[in-house]
Amino acid sequence: MRTNGILLHVVGLWVLSGLDASGKYLALLGVPVLLVAWVRYAVHTALSSAVLLPRRGWSLLRTRSLRGQLVRGGLMIASTLLFFSVLKRVPLAEATAMNFMAPIFLLALAPWLLHEPHRLHRWLGVALGFAGMLLVVRPGAGLDTVGVLLGLATALTFAAFQIATRRLAGDDPLTTNYYGGLVGTVALTPLLPWVWELPPLSGWQWALLLSTGVTGAIGHGLQSAAYARTPATLLAPYSYLQILSAVGLGWAVFGQLPDATTALGIACICAAGIAVALVERALNRAARAVPAPPAPAHSPPPAPVPPSANCHGPRSR
Repeated sequence: MRTNGILLHVVGLWVLSGLDASGKYLALLGVPVLLVAWVRYAVHTALSSAVLLPRRGWSLLRTRSLRGQLVRGGLMIASTLLFFSVLKRVPLAEATAMNFMAPIFLLALAPWLLHEPHRLHRWLGVALGFAGMLLVVRPGAGLDTVGVLLGLATALTFAAFQIATRRLAGDDPLTTNYYGGLVGTVALTPLLPWVWELPPLSGWQWALLLSTGVTGAIGHGLQSAAYARTPATLLAPYSYLQILSAVGLGWAVFGQLPDATTALGIACICAAGIAVALVERALNRAARAVPAPPAPAHSPPPAPVPPSANCHGPRSR
């Protein structure tokens, strides 16, 4: 069962890399980023409604925190628009690597935002991740300065999105996914009159635009299925395999490959995340192996343990 969850997780991430590549291609054609995002959310919502509502009915919308779902949806929209803007300016592999800084930022902020203890291995991971980022965005790397700044803003926004997702852990993952698409569609629809300026598109380019919603729905659906089958701490190290699909698609579609120094920086970012995830998994396993002391009679229930900062949730796009 866990092996199936890992496979679903990796395939879902690679499908989402296809979404990223499509968004980049359409943005380079001149399709407004906001319009790409709207189509991505609208088609996703239509597909989710067609599949889920007949089976779940309006219970699909039942949530413990409507405000939390709206906040998460707003952060999801922001990270999507920011990342598509980054893809317009920065190669796919480098953009994906900068987005992987989100869990690194989350590790740095976890003691204050998630009330988790300071741990040496986390700070070492943060240091290695930042060193890798400096190699990727170094002067002379040829990256667009605005694109780099937008990439860092995307990572920070995605870190906030992950925190918002953690705080909705009590909701059904399908409900949370559905709200994400619904909030994105409703929020972006009133803005369409200001961005509906399309360059001439061929039939297959229209199909590519519509496919962003399909790949988004499939990718997030596979992610939800993976997290339902496998603990997040086990899936976290495998998230970094997405860099393989990003590099492959960047080369196949755009003819872009990172140079040796940039590749070293990407490797440092991935190594930092993988190493911290493996240590966290080992600590969690050791903690579960320690027998709990017998609870005294009439004792209050234990306080919930905050989720680990390095447990990657569903992607925002």
